[in-house]
Formats: sequence, structure tokens, C-alpha cells
Amino acid sequence: MPPRKLYFENVRVGDELPAMAKSPIDRVQLARYAAATNDYNPLNIDEVQAKAIGMPSVVSPATLGLGFLGQLVTDWARGGQVKRAAARFTRMLWPGDTLVCKGRVSDRWGEGGRYHVELDVWAENQKGELVVRGNVTLKVFYSFEDETRFRTGQPPLIVTVQRQSLLAAPPAPPTPSVKAKAGKSRVSAKIVKKKPAKPKASKPKAAKAKKPAKPTKPAKRKK
Repeated sequence: MPPRKLYFENVRVGDELPAMAKSPIDRVQLARYAAATNDYNPLNIDEVQAKAIGMPSVVSPATLGLGFLGQLVTDWARGGQVKRAAARFTRMLWPGDTLVCKGRVSDRWGEGGRYHVELDVWAENQKGELVVRGNVTLKVFYSFEDETRFRTGQPPLIVTVQRQSLLAAPPAPPTPSVKAKAGKSRVSAKIVKKKPAKPKASKPKAAKAKKPAKPTKPAKRKK
């Protein structure tokens, strides 16, 4: 069985909230929602006027889906305080739609005796299409002991927990650096590129004058 209340020490990043399926949206629910919020928009309750502007029927207020997500969070949080909530609506809700609300823990951190849990929550219709998506930040006690200390006026437990977001990128590896020790000079080797030597221009050699050939003596005749 899960603990009666949600404590920070029992939560891990990646934990999934139990999915919550809602009954199909009907016209009676839309009328009750309009009365509860004091918002009587004709497009939500007047079929004739909705069809007059080209809509197939009345349309459900988008905030009804947000209310379903709020129920998902409060049922799971069990004593946690909602510090921040934001949502984005991606598709219209119609009578007959059946929503399934889901969520998971996306981040957690603690500092100075305050502990927070962040949730990603969303709702899908019967076709598996995303209808609304939101983000909720909860403040919770670290443990039962931490809550007891708060109730009796004692200082809270101080446990520092760094953010553990699912989207956090791993830190880059440190770049090794070489530092010169004191009293020793740093010797750095530089690569010097030698320029190619220019070829020396060779002087043309003077042509040597050829000596004239010696005249050959006529051969003597034998008697």
C-alpha cells in the first residue's frame, strides 16, 4: 500500500502517476460545470446557437480538462501543496469524449528545508489524441519526521538534493589543463615552418675557346 501522505523521500524521478479514466462528457455535466463556474457561454450549453455558427454541437470548455488533471494531481499528492500550475490546450473537447489523465515525476529538488516535486501531466481522448498538457510543481514534506517537526514548531530537516530533471543534460567532462608549478618556468615548444630556400641563379659559364688543330705532317715515302 502507498503511504497515506506523499513524502519527498518516497518519490523518484520517472515515477508514473496512476492513470485516471473519466466518464464520457455529457450535456448534463456541461450544464453543471457552467453553473459551478458561473460561465454560461452559449457555445457550451446552447445547441441551436452552436450550430448557427457552423459547429457540429456544443463544445466543452477547455478548463474542464484542466480540472480533470487537477483531480489526478490532488489524488496522488495526498497533502502536497500546489505551488505552480500551467497548461496548454491542444484539441477541442466534445460531448461524448472520454479522457484518460496521466502523469509522471519529471524533477525533484530540495534546499533550505523546502522540498519540491515537479510533474508532467496530460490528458488523452478515446482516440489517443493529446487534448491538454500541463506542468505542476508541488511542495511536500521530506518525511513523516519532517512533518512532525513542523507541527510541533521545530526547525525542518535540512537535506540538500540537487535537481534530477529527466531533461537535464549530463555535465560535460572537464577539460584537462596543464599549469606550471611555482618556481619553474614553462617551456613551450613551437613548430616553426621553414620557408623553402630560393634557388640561386647560376651564372652562365663562358664557353672555352677551342685550340686550333695542329697541322698533320705528310707521311714520308719509302724509296
